[in-house]
Amino acid sequence: MRIAQVAPVFESVPPRYYGGTERVVSYLTEELVAQGHEVTLFATGDSRTRARLVSVYPESLRLAERPAEAGAVMALTLEAVMREVEQFDVIHAHLDYQHLPLFVRAPVPVLTTLHGRLDLPHWPLITRTFRDAPLASISLAQRRPIPDANWIGNVYHGLPFGSYHHHPQHGSYLLFLGRISREKRVDRAIEIARRSGMQLKVAAKVADADREYYDRVASLLDDPIVDFVGEVAEDAKDDLIGNAYALLAPIEWPEPFGLVIVEAMACGTPVIAYRHGSVPELVDHGVTGFVVDDLPAAVHAVERVAELDRDACRTAWEARFTARRMACDYMELYGQLTDARGRARAPRFEASLNPILTPPRPLARRAPVGQLAPSAPMADNRDLEQPTPTV
Repeated sequence: MRIAQVAPVFESVPPRYYGGTERVVSYLTEELVAQGHEVTLFATGDSRTRARLVSVYPESLRLAERPAEAGAVMALTLEAVMREVEQFDVIHAHLDYQHLPLFVRAPVPVLTTLHGRLDLPHWPLITRTFRDAPLASISLAQRRPIPDANWIGNVYHGLPFGSYHHHPQHGSYLLFLGRISREKRVDRAIEIARRSGMQLKVAAKVADADREYYDRVASLLDDPIVDFVGEVAEDAKDDLIGNAYALLAPIEWPEPFGLVIVEAMACGTPVIAYRHGSVPELVDHGVTGFVVDDLPAAVHAVERVAELDRDACRTAWEARFTARRMACDYMELYGQLTDARGRARAPRFEASLNPILTPPRPLARRAPVGQLAPSAPMADNRDLEQPTPTV
């Protein structure tokens, strides 16, 4: 099958550091290539892939010294996709809603995976307006704010074999990995470690948007029990996670999918996570970790980690959260969106909320899409929730 994967432009695919969506796009793209599909990846020029790479900007916007305006880069990326639209059997977009006004008029089917939180006021309006745009969720919990959207499937994220290795022996520290932000609650993780009498490694990104929260909790990172290692590169995460006693995810938001949770499972490391968002779907309580509701339960869970089998954590990951399984699930959805001849049935667009909108007209032919800057050469890396008892 000829498949286009359209990624965000803030990070490369895969990202050098933090970036869950771009990492998942990379895992999916490489697995589809390995399965013999003809894949084109639309991403920034510093991306690494065995697929055909198309880019309109040479580097990820977050790491660029003087980045271009994000809207301009995204507009040119979408135009690049539409220039080649007839070459694909299906387009898979990972862009929230920015592409919908253009892609609902595409002559081939377009699947949109929503990677973010959906409990925001604009989402009901978006999904009603583009009510025929096929959507995939990344957890059943993610759907709750807009249950009547056009969901055609749910696909959990997956990791490739070899990306993380099983560590049968645990280390002596707890781990917090991700972002220092209000919804991730590193302050809770520090208090859990303090009450448990254990060292806590904090490997986390500090984004500009989270600077105010970081300033409020910065003094906690000076606690002698805390080893603040900052944002870590991908190649350092295997040992960091695998050598941990347990991963702490004391979140306070409806997280659509906690990628770090399945990364821990792949390493054999149990997870202690608060009952929010997708957590009860991912963590098998009493097997791969503990789902807790408050601080005392989290501290008690640390005491019970020794009861868990790290081999069982790895086995659960192999059964549920591999890139191979993720790619096969998406191939089933792609098949739903194509006819027997492998060509598209274009989704119907209805201007359901605004009577002044008019039906779409065919796109006119234009000159080849431009670039904001010369692209870097393409690199090759061939190299709903069931109640869960509280501890």
